[in-house]
Amino acid sequence: MGLMVQITALQRKIQVCRNLDHYYHSTINYSTKYICGGLLFNSFGTLQSPSYPSNYPDNADCLWQIQVKDNFRIMLTFGSIQLQGGCQNDYIEIFDGPPNTSPLLGRICSSSYLTYTSSSNFMTVRFHSDSRYSSRGFHAEYQSFPADQTTTLVCLPTYMRAAVDRHYLQSQGYSVWNISLSDPSCRPTITSTEVIFNIPYNGCGTRRQGNNETITYSNVIKAHASDYIIKRHKDLHLHFSCKMLQNTWVQVMYIANDTSDVADLSETQYSRYNVNLTFYNSSSFLLPVRDFPYYVDLNQNLFLQASLHSSDPNLVVFVDTCVASPDPSNFRTLTYELIRSGCVKDPTYSSYYSPYSDVARFSFNSFSFINRYPSVYLQCELVVCRYNDYSSRCYQGCVSRFKRNAGSSQENVNVVIGPVQLREAHAENRNTELASDIQAKGDSQSSAPAASSHVPLAVTAMVLVAAVLTVGGFLLKRKLQKPIPYQIM
Repeated sequence: MGLMVQITALQRKIQVCRNLDHYYHSTINYSTKYICGGLLFNSFGTLQSPSYPSNYPDNADCLWQIQVKDNFRIMLTFGSIQLQGGCQNDYIEIFDGPPNTSPLLGRICSSSYLTYTSSSNFMTVRFHSDSRYSSRGFHAEYQSFPADQTTTLVCLPTYMRAAVDRHYLQSQGYSVWNISLSDPSCRPTITSTEVIFNIPYNGCGTRRQGNNETITYSNVIKAHASDYIIKRHKDLHLHFSCKMLQNTWVQVMYIANDTSDVADLSETQYSRYNVNLTFYNSSSFLLPVRDFPYYVDLNQNLFLQASLHSSDPNLVVFVDTCVASPDPSNFRTLTYELIRSGCVKDPTYSSYYSPYSDVARFSFNSFSFINRYPSVYLQCELVVCRYNDYSSRCYQGCVSRFKRNAGSSQENVNVVIGPVQLREAHAENRNTELASDIQAKGDSQSSAPAASSHVPLAVTAMVLVAAVLTVGGFLLKRKLQKPIPYQIM
């Protein structure tokens, strides 16, 4: 009986240890995330797991977004891949565009010398690891190469620029004079090499649609077969779209294929949203600050305006997050939060009314953080949504965790501005510099050669004699000019 009690007690201890181990893994290991990745804009480059070639950390979530020049493609090659736990635990995902709405090119966890090619100038790589095992990780290289130049598309801030190669049209039997948009009043510019359409986002028959992650502007270029009585060629329908997605302008161009009489072709490009952040000298927001560094006093009101430049008037801008840092390239190590996820963190932060939906205004007071470092930079995350889309992030205000509605659409844009410096600190620095200059000049004069500062002895004696004679002559003259006292007889 005593043996059974001991066994039961031992089993309970083992179960307690298992529960503690489960609690440790579920509350400590899984709660600490290692965030990494970034935006890559060069025409070639490398990316690798954290600490490569050493083991990567647990609970890593890395996201690299590669964007090269318009009308170029991306070739990504993995030299070595060593992950643990199979593709269920640690894995790499490659997307043909932005991560949430683009096709998955591959999900890998081992092998080497794998190559993936994008269909546009944008590609996303995601790396994930759990808390169980770790290994060496991976190393990859990418390079860009020019795409077929038959059609090109560029999504600019206020309009789309679509161009079709003139030689291609003529080789397929289409006349450059029979090509038009959905709105035939918007005519192209025809050059010796291209047929070019500059299409505004709010005109020429451009349509706007939205889903859970994009705002899409689309139009159609039509080229009719040049036959008169009978038709031996298909009509050409060139469907093109500019999509606003997360931190990018997503540009998509394709030619739909109607099996009866329409030809087929496709083209995709990506670009960036045009948003700026500007300091103003007062709450009237009339005079912007042009000079940087921007010198301010301690506790001075600082006024900022975020402006979106787009020809679409039905957009709204929302200030989601703003943080300050002394380093414009590092907003993680040492920061001060003004607002986070729409929740005000700094007591002096306040929003201002704006008469325009695509303009957001706010202010805060300069703080002692500036006094510790010579310069401070601000990074603000701005959200762009459809006007009156109350399910989007722009209309949710302060939220700890926003869950996107399937029918909403928005884009997040990061903007950095600065530096900001305290005026007193700037004056002290100037005084220090002036004192240093004066000291340097004094040192240079005192260190002149000795021969130039010593006068020969004969010259010194002559100078002294001349000085004595001058003083003596002056005293004698005073004596002769002195009035003679008189006596009364």
